[in-house]
Amino acid sequence: MDIVKKISVVKKYPNPVVALGMFDGVHLGHASVIRHAIDVAKKIDGTAIVFTFSNHPLTVIAPDDAPLMIGSKNLRRDIFADMGVDVLIEIPFTKELSKKSPEEFLELLQEKIAPAYVVTGQNYTFGRFGRGNGRLLLREAEHYGFKAEVCQSFTVDRKIVSSTRIRALIAAGDLNSANQLLGRNFTYAGEVVNGDKRGRKIGFPTANLEIADHRAMLPNGAYIVKVKVRGKIFNGIANIGDNPTFKVARRRLEVFIDKFSGDIYGEEIFVSFISKLRDEKIFASVEELKAQLNEDLRVMRNATAD
Repeated sequence: MDIVKKISVVKKYPNPVVALGMFDGVHLGHASVIRHAIDVAKKIDGTAIVFTFSNHPLTVIAPDDAPLMIGSKNLRRDIFADMGVDVLIEIPFTKELSKKSPEEFLELLQEKIAPAYVVTGQNYTFGRFGRGNGRLLLREAEHYGFKAEVCQSFTVDRKIVSSTRIRALIAAGDLNSANQLLGRNFTYAGEVVNGDKRGRKIGFPTANLEIADHRAMLPNGAYIVKVKVRGKIFNGIANIGDNPTFKVARRRLEVFIDKFSGDIYGEEIFVSFISKLRDEKIFASVEELKAQLNEDLRVMRNATAD
């Protein structure tokens, strides 16, 4: 998959079919739009392109209202590539872009990409103040030299699947429902940072990840997880919290990766949440903590046994 980070360097691709959207989390609704664009591209021997932004538009337009992001940039890229997207155009959303009218945005697409088709979801808006919508796109498409298709909203249990709905489920700790709407396990990707190394001293070394303020995260507690490290998948136990037994000040994610050893400081790992083990606890002693971790390990291994 080609990745283009500047609109000024987009080259001409044959018969571009462009899926437009923010696609935060790439949930089932997003996936349906992108898969439709891929299917259309195959039918016309074209190029399946996702056009999105590296930052949420609200971080520029109204920073205080910007939503927590469900996924990371690299996770989203991996999902697009696995789906079969040919080209990802992932550019920064800027003040300059925010001032473009819907018609000027369509002119930008015409000039830089020259789409054969443009595909969006029903709730997609574009242009200054979000005045561009599916109706405008369908009405003006021919004028800008492409065909447009607006996909119907994807529903589960008669409710529209949306990033807003998934963020609420994650915040509430309803992991099963969030995973259902995502179409995969909720995943937190981040760089391994130095910790206090207390886990290593009691036989449970952990990879520590900072929880970014702009990212969605589950409530504190211990979880069964799958961990992708250097392209390989391992079972693991993750703890979200401020480690009250040792009074750590900042909330973080600590991951014990089962049957793995190696120095991965500074490397990005992907932690996919399967199910919750228990709430966060304060332990009276290190021995009590160690006993609980051994019990967590037993439960995790039983749950993930083939």
